[in-house]
This record gives sequence, structure tokens and C-alpha cells, in this order.
Amino acid sequence: MGDMQRVCFVLKLREDRLDEYAARHENVWPEMQDALRATGWTNYSLFLGPNAQLIGYVEVEDFNAAREGMKVFPVNDRWQAEMLPFFDSSAKADDAMQPLRELFHLD
Repeated sequence: MGDMQRVCFVLKLREDRLDEYAARHENVWPEMQDALRATGWTNYSLFLGPNAQLIGYVEVEDFNAAREGMKVFPVNDRWQAEMLPFFDSSAKADDAMQPLRELFHLD
């Protein structure tokens, strides 16, 4: 396994849908979890920040390749379609997530 990228990203959720969004993530479909693992997503976490910010963290060998890899899984299309109404954006989350610049890391 090569060097892993540590990626953090922020997306904006609709404030009126926060509870339902959180509830949906209590039981992420096993097929979706399998697709994430198959495309190299590890240590993947989502956090709810202030002002309906969704903060994500993932470790991958290649973030862009991992996102592109998800596009071949039909379950990802279904999941993205179901999650789209929760976001304050018209873009699917996979397309909207842009990595934040890492400034410091302590091993």
C-alpha cells in the first residue's frame, strides 16, 4: 500500500433536514459500505459542524481515483440521488466535495 492521502472536506447541508440526514447515516446500506471499501475509502468519518456544515474525513491512496471509482457502482447513484435533497447544493456530494488544504499533521 502506498502513501495514504488524508482528506478533509466540507459540504453544506440544509438545516431543516439535519435530523433526517443523521438518521439515514445510522444504517448506511451494506452495499454502499462495500463499494466504499472496494474503492479504497478507509477511516471515513462524517461530522456535523456548526451552521449545518458536514465535515468529512477519509484516508485514501488517491482521492480523485476513489471518487471516480464510486461512479461505476449502481448503489452509489442510488445513494447520491437519495442524499441530494439534504444538501444546500444542486451538485451530488461526490462531485461537490473538494479537499481542504492540510496545514499540520502529527503522527
